[in-house]
Amino acid sequence: MLAKLFNQIDYLFKETLTGLRRAGWMNWAAVSVLTIALFLFGLGWQGVQYVEQGLRDLGAQLEITAYLKPKIQGVKLTQRAEAIPGVNRVDVITSKEYLPQAEQEMGLKEDLTDLLGENPFVDFLRLQVDSAAAIDPVAQEIRSWQEVSEVRYGSEAAAYLQQIKEALSLFGLGLVSLLGLAATAVVTSTIGLVVSSRRREIEVMQLVGAAPHWVYLPFILEGLVLGALGAGLAWSLLQFTGFFLQEQLQTYVPFMPLPDLLAPNWYMPLLLAGLGLGLGSLGSALAVIRYWRR
Repeated sequence: MLAKLFNQIDYLFKETLTGLRRAGWMNWAAVSVLTIALFLFGLGWQGVQYVEQGLRDLGAQLEITAYLKPKIQGVKLTQRAEAIPGVNRVDVITSKEYLPQAEQEMGLKEDLTDLLGENPFVDFLRLQVDSAAAIDPVAQEIRSWQEVSEVRYGSEAAAYLQQIKEALSLFGLGLVSLLGLAATAVVTSTIGLVVSSRRREIEVMQLVGAAPHWVYLPFILEGLVLGALGAGLAWSLLQFTGFFLQEQLQTYVPFMPLPDLLAPNWYMPLLLAGLGLGLGSLGSALAVIRYWRR
C-alpha cells in the first residue's frame, strides 16, 4: 500500500516536471503575469487598508457638539451618551468652565456674569465617534433628546469621507477582478499549450484505461506550481517595496512617526498564496476542461 502511494507521488512529480519543461518560456510568462497581478493586488490592498485607516482616524477627529438646554447638567448625560453605538469618548464642558475661555476669545477684560447678571452659556457635550459613518446616526440620536437644544457637527465632511471609502472599495474590487482575469487567461494559455503538446501521450493513457484524474492531475499541479511561484515573488516584491519606502521616508521626513505602516501585514503572504494557488488551479482547470470537450 505504501509502495503504491510512493509510486503515485513519483508519477505525479515526474509528470508535473515534464509539463513544466515542455512549456518552456511560457512558464515564465505565466509566472510574470501572476507576479505582477498579485503584487499590484497586494500593493492596492495595503494602500486601501492604510487609506481607510487614515480616514477612520480622521473621521474620529470629527466631533459632535451637543448644546444642552439651560440649567441641564451635562454630567448627568455622560453615561447615556457613552452608551450610544459608535461613540468613543464624551467630554463635558460646563458653563462655568467655558465662561473664561469665551471671555478670552472675545477679548473681554470684565466678567460677563457681572455685565449680564448671569452666566449666558450652557453646558455642552463633545462626542468623538469611531468612524465617519457613525457621525450622522449619533448626531440624530443626540438631537432627539429633550435635554438637547442644538447639535452641530461636520455632516458634509463625514459624507465626503464615506464617499471616499466607498470609491476606494469599488476601485479595489474592480482592480482585483481585472488582474484575476488576466492572470487566469495567461495560465490557461500556458497549460493549454502543454496539454496540446502531450496530446498523443494523453490518448495512449486513455486507451490503456488510465483514470481521467491521473491523466489530468499533473496539469492542475502545474498551475498550482505557477501560482505558488507568482505568490512568492509578489510577496518578495512587496517586502522590498515596503521596506524601501519606509527607509526613504525616514530619511527625508525623519520628524514623522512611521511605525511600520508600509510593511506588509502578517496575513498578506497567506492571502497572496491562497489567491495565487486559486488562480493557478483555475487557469489549469479551464485548460483541461477545454481540451476534454474537444
